[in-house]
Amino acid sequence: MALSKYRNIGVICFLTLMLQFPAAVVRGAVIADISVTNSREDLLLYLKVKDAFTRPILDAVSSGLPTTFSFFIILEEVRWLWANQTLAEETLSHTIKYSNLKKEFTVRRSWEEEIPVPLKTIEEARERMTRIDGFKVVRLDRLKKGKTYRIQAKAKLSKMNLPFYLRTIMVMASMWEFETDWHTIEFTY
Repeated sequence: MALSKYRNIGVICFLTLMLQFPAAVVRGAVIADISVTNSREDLLLYLKVKDAFTRPILDAVSSGLPTTFSFFIILEEVRWLWANQTLAEETLSHTIKYSNLKKEFTVRRSWEEEIPVPLKTIEEARERMTRIDGFKVVRLDRLKKGKTYRIQAKAKLSKMNLPFYLRTIMVMASMWEFETDWHTIEFTY
């Protein structure tokens, strides 16, 4: 009798904790809307990460803590009788920072040479942080007509330099992290 009482209390505590987490934390970030196209000279990648901004991450960004998302991209030529040949392997980073004095966000993307444009709303900054638009993966002259290729992409929140008082709270650690699964698409050039 006493054992079932403690089990019921445990179930209630667990459900209470789970209901307090936002759906994005439970579900996790995912890569969506991934596509590959080309310009005259380059293979271009487009993708978006959904559910990357949990409440703790939004709070950290709004307090001025710089936050970096890393994107890992691998392009391989698919070979059926041999191991696949890696043609390109890239790591991109997007860093967001909020200026409390200017009341604006800046998003620096490692693969863009331009100076970051100040953004006034978190929605604009979030959109810029979670998208890759037209990244040049490889020059087209490195691809062979009629061959099959595979692009894999993954996103991860880079380790944040949390204030000391937050590092000691281990329960929050999982809410400060995300890492998507690898998302893979194949195409024939």
